[in-house]
Amino acid sequence: MRREYDLSRMAGRRNPYARRLKKQVTIRLGEDVIAYFKGLSEQTGVPYQGLINLYLRDCVAHQRKLSMTWK
Repeated sequence: MRREYDLSRMAGRRNPYARRLKKQVTIRLGEDVIAYFKGLSEQTGVPYQGLINLYLRDCVAHQRKLSMTWK
């Protein structure tokens, strides 16, 4: 393998599998929820939408259920 490569002439291309990995959706979130994740984003350097995705993925992995009780 060469020590140095000239990547300046290399043409970029999109990931052909990106559409299979994620799907764009529209969701309404409270301003407080967005502010919370944006704050975490500033602390961690991870985009806030990515943090929301990671949190939801963790819920799926651990099969967490929402517990709601109405009075």
